[in-house]
Amino acid sequence: MVACSNRPVMIVGGGPAGMMAGLLFARMGVRTVVLEKHRDFLRDFRGDTVHPSTLDIFSELGLLDALLARKHDKVESIGAIIGGREYRIADFRRLPGPARFIAMMPQWDFLDFVAGEAQQLPNFTLRMEAEAVGLVAGATRIEGVRLADGEILEAALVIAADGRSSMLREAGELPRQDLGAPIDVLWFRAPKPRTPDNRTQGYIDRGEMVVTIDRGDYFQCARVIEKGAADRVRAAGLERFRAEVAATAPPLAGHVDAISSWDDVKLLTVSLDRLTRWDRPGLLAIGDAAHAMSPVGGVGINLAIQDAVAAANILAAPLARGDDPDPLLHKVQKRRMLPVRVIQTIQRLIHHNVIGAAMREKAPRAPVFVRLLQAVPALQALPAWLMGLGVRREHVLTGSAPPADR
Repeated sequence: MVACSNRPVMIVGGGPAGMMAGLLFARMGVRTVVLEKHRDFLRDFRGDTVHPSTLDIFSELGLLDALLARKHDKVESIGAIIGGREYRIADFRRLPGPARFIAMMPQWDFLDFVAGEAQQLPNFTLRMEAEAVGLVAGATRIEGVRLADGEILEAALVIAADGRSSMLREAGELPRQDLGAPIDVLWFRAPKPRTPDNRTQGYIDRGEMVVTIDRGDYFQCARVIEKGAADRVRAAGLERFRAEVAATAPPLAGHVDAISSWDDVKLLTVSLDRLTRWDRPGLLAIGDAAHAMSPVGGVGINLAIQDAVAAANILAAPLARGDDPDPLLHKVQKRRMLPVRVIQTIQRLIHHNVIGAAMREKAPRAPVFVRLLQAVPALQALPAWLMGLGVRREHVLTGSAPPADR
């Protein structure tokens, strides 16, 4: 049996999976350290869509009102404009629960909130500018991490939450299956006037797809391109890029001049993969480190948080007792693999049968299932459920410690 009671759980990565795991483990009496390599959370072009499944978790923690006191916009339905015609695809008002909407909240605000709540707990430590660059291997298990400055940190368990390019999963030799993604995304901003309603929207026309995410006084925009086509798009010139964006998404027509150079356009190389084994003794991968998701549906942040809840539900109580967590690690993957498979299968279908088809057609027609959703609005609850609540969603274990007094 591994003696774990005098060593903390070491969580590498201060993104949604890592910060949420840190809060939940510390809340259940486990000494927990989160390592984040940056000095703050201020990095753009991250997922901003806090879905009902995540909002329900905060409700269970008694923190929903406090979270929603942060600046956010409510998105009660999701639609697309295909060939100039508007279609509603998902209506979150048809869902059960306290939060029947998506909260559009900049990820840095979300992470800052979770960090603030966690730092009220005596078992929690957040170390910024602490970059883990390697694992410390003992005779039979992973015993800790090594930082860039050479410091060695011992751990009862290392949780790799260091994103889709996870260094720890590579160091731990966790096998990865690449599912392939036929698209990449070019991100950019376009200014806009503030409106009383959130105008997040997708546009498909002329063989192009542009998504506009309403952040109040600007749109965070995503132009979907074929995998590997970024150099070809750049070679065609910035003027053509602006013209094609404006033609596809007319609300941007008066604002694309704000894209003054290619420095304003960032490439997101889309990945779709998953580990076939999430753990080895002393090490567990969760979130994007375990399964990189496509940006389709904005589900990545929420699946990562579901992983964190499952890991805490399975591992926190044994760790708090000082038990060896290794025999339980495989249960996290067993619990979470079904929803990962389901969502990735749906994303692959959308990549090939919706986005791919739309980008091949200069005058696209909405797919049959989209037209059916318009004919029978009650069916819009189904994509809302898959996107907003997911499959086999997690709940915080009852009987765990309440959050710190305010």
